[in-house]
Amino acid sequence: MENDLKKIGNQTIKLNSNPKIISTYSIVGPKEGQGPLGEYFHEVISDDTLGKDSFEKAESEMMYTAIKGAINNANIKEEDIDYLFAGDLLNQITSSGYAARDLNIPFFGLYGACSTMSESLSMAALFIDGSFAKYVVASTSSHFSSAERQFRFPLEYGSQRAPTAQWTVTGSGAMVLSKEGDFPMVTYITTGIVKDYGEKDANNMGAAMAPAAVDTLYNHFKDTGRTPDYYDIIATGDLGKIGKKMTLEMLKEYGYDLSKNYVDCGDIIFDNETQNTCSGGSGCGCSAVVMCGYFYKRLMKKEIKKLLLISTGALMSPTSTLQGESIPGIAHAVAIEYE
Repeated sequence: MENDLKKIGNQTIKLNSNPKIISTYSIVGPKEGQGPLGEYFHEVISDDTLGKDSFEKAESEMMYTAIKGAINNANIKEEDIDYLFAGDLLNQITSSGYAARDLNIPFFGLYGACSTMSESLSMAALFIDGSFAKYVVASTSSHFSSAERQFRFPLEYGSQRAPTAQWTVTGSGAMVLSKEGDFPMVTYITTGIVKDYGEKDANNMGAAMAPAAVDTLYNHFKDTGRTPDYYDIIATGDLGKIGKKMTLEMLKEYGYDLSKNYVDCGDIIFDNETQNTCSGGSGCGCSAVVMCGYFYKRLMKKEIKKLLLISTGALMSPTSTLQGESIPGIAHAVAIEYE
């Protein structure tokens, strides 16, 4: 039976049916829309409350909008979707649960912190590859104001931001997967291992998550036999400029040079200098909207044909921070190809 396993190496699965990402939708806040990638997002909102009476309700509404938008873009109906995989940063993933409340779709709630986009994409692709579903949605979201007051300080406090700090992206991305059609394909999934190198500074997420990104990338290359130059773009989720630099340096110690084709979603979604975002973007919505907007549109135009997405997450909570715990990191890699 071992010969029937789709797992290769230590952490990677080869998807034989090559599940297709048949549609996406990305919705972002005003600051994200003003950034370098603004033209690639499907929807830019002018009011980050979306007319709701709390930022948490606004975040849930964004995810609902992204999911419905992706379904509409796939030219199918809500009742055609077999499963929804979604998660977010808030306690008990309330943004996702409340979005799912307004959808008549069987729901799996996930928590991978900011790695949740590649986690939900992984699970959706596995369900399609295993013939457990015909259509599956993967989604995640984050909101600067809801995350800030949960993980850091009340918004009214007006705390000074450290140079290492990152700006939580206000946005949500969703994608629909299926087996049929001429669309970008998910070919490999490398599931990450939790790594903790003792970083305790909640204002330095890049340093906390970089070791996990490095470990997952290393194992992806080792398991698949691929080298970095196989991909047109290798994109981590939200390490920011500091975490990106650390990742490049650590991978060189393993003999891998990513300097020619490596970007970080958190580093490119904002203009850090003019938008005052310090080390860049972060949050579940960061890699979600960059993938569902910027990268997907470039894939569909075949400007890029081979993409490796590695969303990265810091598995912390307000409680663990108050207890003086260090910050564990996780990263999941998904290979997306469109020949």
